Amino acid sequence: MAVELAPDPDVARLAERTAAFVRAVVIPVEERLGGVARTESVRAELQAEAKAAGVFVPHVGVEFGGHGLDMRGRAVVFEEAGYALLGPLALNIAAPDEGNMHLLEAIATDEQKARYLAPLAAGDVRSCFAMTEPAPGAGSDPAALATTAVSVPGGWRIDGRKWFITGAEGAAFAICMARTSGEPGHAGGATMFLVDADNPGMKIVRHIDTLDESLYGGHLELIFDGCVVPDDAVLGEVDQGFRYAQVRLGPARMTHCMRWLGIARRAQDIALARANEREVFGAKLADLGMVQAMIADNEIDIAASRGLILRACWELDAGRSAAQATSIAKTFTSEAVWRVVDRALQICGALGVSGDVLLGRFLREVRPFRIYDGPSETHRWSIARRATRRHAAAGAEVRP
Repeated sequence: MAVELAPDPDVARLAERTAAFVRAVVIPVEERLGGVARTESVRAELQAEAKAAGVFVPHVGVEFGGHGLDMRGRAVVFEEAGYALLGPLALNIAAPDEGNMHLLEAIATDEQKARYLAPLAAGDVRSCFAMTEPAPGAGSDPAALATTAVSVPGGWRIDGRKWFITGAEGAAFAICMARTSGEPGHAGGATMFLVDADNPGMKIVRHIDTLDESLYGGHLELIFDGCVVPDDAVLGEVDQGFRYAQVRLGPARMTHCMRWLGIARRAQDIALARANEREVFGAKLADLGMVQAMIADNEIDIAASRGLILRACWELDAGRSAAQATSIAKTFTSEAVWRVVDRALQICGALGVSGDVLLGRFLREVRPFRIYDGPSETHRWSIARRATRRHAAAGAEVRP
């Protein structure tokens, strides 16, 4: 079966409108704020503009106000939204809300969709996804999940500690992963729970000071202490949380790649503008061989990332697990985006490290992507393991 990469005409038009919206509306706000939005008034203003432009929540179904884009459609539109750090926030496709919408649309009951998905898709509320824990709990290895949920009359009691929970400040609810059977290290036994923010058993411990700042709501540490939720707070089925996590995590890795690829393109455009105007040693930067090499390498990294993302999205749309394709795309893109931004900053020289352009902010924002959603080392281990198992299963002979 051929891999189709060209977007449908409707998707292409939506991407064009998104690109125009980001340049006309979002970038001026982003430049004024230095790439970081911290107030609800900014979020509400940008999202109102996105709704008026017809580009809001493009990934959710029409019944929830979106365009129902498949993964390949999202790749095109999300890249355009990611051309500005605040573009995803404006379109309501930023992490973690975008991934939570995808998960809720896939597995929530009708009642849960009405209570949680509908207001989330409308931008009336925000959410968070509480899975990562301090060591030795769940992180790169989700099976280390230590937070527990035990059955109590009428519901469940959740106890544990979570950290690096993006967007938790001001979130209306959390999707919390807790162990309902087995012990840390077991590959099964996790369950997802919907926990309202006003639950007295869920408390914010602290804001974690991090390199990146553009993801709205920050990264927080939470504690679940005797947090009791009703039976209807279970999302999906009991003990199936790790399986549902794959429904969210594979696509979420790709949407992160799409958004950060937009920033890589933005950095390249800033560098190209500088290279075409700045003269040194009697020539424009763009005419100097070493600068041309960096520009070319940026183009290669951007094109290769886009191709890997689209391949993985095609597999996801075809109903395949796409585990190998998403790991490859995530590992390559997270490192390629860093290289592109770093080279762009180098091309711009002193301007690049100044606050007059946002390349320094971009560099700080993209660096953590090589860690979250699985660090590069974990993905490389998984990629190699799948490759060796595939080779062994095929019974292929190794020839010199």
